[in-house]
Amino acid sequence: MVDVLADDIERFVRTIGPDPDETLREMDAVAEREGFPHVGPEVGGFLRFTARMSDAERIFEFGSGYGYSAYWMVDTLPADGEIVLTDVDSDVLERAREYLERGGYADIARFELGDAQETIEEYDGPFDVVLIDHQKERYVEALEAVRPKVPVGGVVVADNAITASPVDFDDLRALLDSDDPSAAVVEANEATRGVADYLEKITGDPDFETILLPLGEGIAVSYRVS
Repeated sequence: MVDVLADDIERFVRTIGPDPDETLREMDAVAEREGFPHVGPEVGGFLRFTARMSDAERIFEFGSGYGYSAYWMVDTLPADGEIVLTDVDSDVLERAREYLERGGYADIARFELGDAQETIEEYDGPFDVVLIDHQKERYVEALEAVRPKVPVGGVVVADNAITASPVDFDDLRALLDSDDPSAAVVEANEATRGVADYLEKITGDPDFETILLPLGEGIAVSYRVS
């Protein structure tokens, strides 16, 4: 991870946030040991808070990895709720299944192997919380696919909205700064341009109100107002 917050602030945020259980602590250790990308406990705690505040009954993830973000949120769902995890890697998705089954969430978790863009078309809405955390160049495509399935009061969260290993913050800032004459000639990589396109798209959508939070690698949080 390329964390936005300074280490001491990050530790303080983690102290104040909800406590991870034994399984989440193990998942954190796996991420550190194997270099596996995950949102981290600061974002995880916020996602749980968001799902709880939204009275979420159904959640969809574009990119779930080994189930870390899903595990943070799933505990807020009712017994008849549903969370849909997606990934293109069968081994990684199987690890997600093992973790969520260990937590006792097998009955409400759905594990979809394959392209999340195709998977979302197989599900009817509504989804109260949506996490976009797959290929950055496909963020806009994900938003367009899920937008009709997000109700008023629903929330869309996009990870890596400030930085990530493939996202260059200076280029991202230049692309989004309309007063910067150099923005038109920025030679940003595909991931950076994908995040910039997403932020322009979602902030320009009158049906959503969006804020940017410097947690983890930055998250764009969009609340559907109409």
